[in-house]
Amino acid sequence: MTHHLRFMLAPLAAAVALACAPLGHAAEHAVTPAVQATQAVPATTPAAVHKQLLALADRYYQATARFEPIGATENGDNRFDDQLGLSIAPANRAKQFALYHQYRKQLAAIPRAQLDRGDRINYDILAFELHGLLAMERFPEHLLPINQMDSVPVMLANYAGGEASQPIGTVAQYDAYLSRVSQLPAWIDQAIANMREGMRKGVTQPKAIMVSALPQFQKLVSATPETNIYYTPITKLPATFADADKQRLTAAYRSTVADKVMPALARLATFLEKEYIPACRTTTGLGKLPDGMAWYQARVANQTTTSLNPEQIHAIGLREVATIQHEFELLGPKLGYTGPASGLPVWVAQQDKFRPFKTEEEVQAVYHKLNDVLDTKLPQLFTLVPKAKLDLRLEPELSRATASDHYTAPAGDGSRPGVFWSVVNDPTKYGSTGMTTLFLHEGKPGHHFHIALMQELNLPDFRKYGGNNAYTEGWALYAETLGKEMGLFDDPAQYFGHLNDALLRAVRLVVDTGMHAKGWTREQSIQYMHDTLGYDEVAKSETERYMAWPAQALGYRIGMLKIVELRQRAAAALGDKFSLPKFHEAVLGDGTLPLALLEQKIDNWIASQKQAQQQAQH
Repeated sequence: MTHHLRFMLAPLAAAVALACAPLGHAAEHAVTPAVQATQAVPATTPAAVHKQLLALADRYYQATARFEPIGATENGDNRFDDQLGLSIAPANRAKQFALYHQYRKQLAAIPRAQLDRGDRINYDILAFELHGLLAMERFPEHLLPINQMDSVPVMLANYAGGEASQPIGTVAQYDAYLSRVSQLPAWIDQAIANMREGMRKGVTQPKAIMVSALPQFQKLVSATPETNIYYTPITKLPATFADADKQRLTAAYRSTVADKVMPALARLATFLEKEYIPACRTTTGLGKLPDGMAWYQARVANQTTTSLNPEQIHAIGLREVATIQHEFELLGPKLGYTGPASGLPVWVAQQDKFRPFKTEEEVQAVYHKLNDVLDTKLPQLFTLVPKAKLDLRLEPELSRATASDHYTAPAGDGSRPGVFWSVVNDPTKYGSTGMTTLFLHEGKPGHHFHIALMQELNLPDFRKYGGNNAYTEGWALYAETLGKEMGLFDDPAQYFGHLNDALLRAVRLVVDTGMHAKGWTREQSIQYMHDTLGYDEVAKSETERYMAWPAQALGYRIGMLKIVELRQRAAAALGDKFSLPKFHEAVLGDGTLPLALLEQKIDNWIASQKQAQQQAQH
């Protein structure tokens, strides 16, 4: 997301948190007799153990999807589209953590040794996820329900056009969306109550990001129900609907929006402006909140799926920045630039030749051509590819002003393809240098080869609709690097675009850890981004993104560096018998893994390849 991957609701403390500590290291909590009574009886046969694990995995997924139904929708599971969930209510939160403790106890009772290879992966990932979720139990994330990057009211508003993750095209889908909207006032009132408690406890958002967020909530307030964004579906009622349905839906939407939703939106906007923002903290990082350093470390573990600490990640970031700036020094002259490396991005941004477009169609034509070129080059690098097609579409006008280029997953039932959405607000200002890298990341072989393939593997729902940012974004960043060996970066302008994106991801490692663990201020981060990246337009918005989503931006580069490291390890170990398509198959073949499990898997794969080589020699 940026390149947003909308499919992953990373900031929600929901079903996708992962951590790399072993299962037994989390603090144990007393289990009530009621919980013990539901403890599964140990199974005996491998088939029974398999069944037991899948039943537990299914209970876990159903519970997380009902707890965060918007997370399920974002991840391509539309079965819960009529539910909003109230995960921020303290009582619901307590019940959910009690379930997680129960599931972990049940998982520990399943004899892992009796599972086959695929089920051992499911077991290990479920253990990781439960550990990561329970690591968050002590931290009051529910007291921070709103920021400028995501909140339930804004996400629900983004669905109103029917073009996003929640489809609104059939009568049933219209009813589902209305059901969600009708649950919004209760969510808003709970959010206000939580923020008031946060104000009392000194757990508030930084003032700067709430000042940035306020206009979003003021815009949701409308003069009439008909001009309210949540009424949008009624302005698009399909002509094919029966008149009775049209009349019923129109009346229901109007009364829900007018009587329930509009007053709640007004309450929220007034509360934020008059009470919350004046009470917000003037500090920047999560580390400044009570128990904040431990809170940040838990988020780092969940977002990177490693045991790296903020100091180590900060050092990696500084090293990466230096490496990429050295590449800039070598590249500048090839583009006709002779100044200092840090000035290259600004210089490129000023060159008209890198903004060659007059129409949206011209932008799309470049992506279509690139797609065709990749169809000829990717077969040399990949034997495992998804069956689902990739569509190239322009972001709809409704969401264009606020969207980033992104990918949406194919429907689980195959009814819609994967889509690469390009956001073209003004074609004459659309820069051409980043297009190859962007398509490799959001299209193929990035998110499409990973996420579409995930849907075709026979995985339990918690894996099919879950995952983690470190692998998901790490793979997409690794996919960008393949442009070099496919000859797509022989054009220095496209290689600049690749390096420029890489530099932003490296800078994130520095400023995220800087703000949340090392005491950097928002202004220090903006200054560092300005000095290092050489341009202003992202420094403020990106800094505030990292303030709102502590550690979320760390997974990208950390994940990519791990995949590159594993590839180098495999190539060194296997020598001239190393097969890149087979390596890619090993990385992608079991779907999303925490990085620690991926490393274990690739090490095992290297060992099995060596063994096969030795057997072939005898």
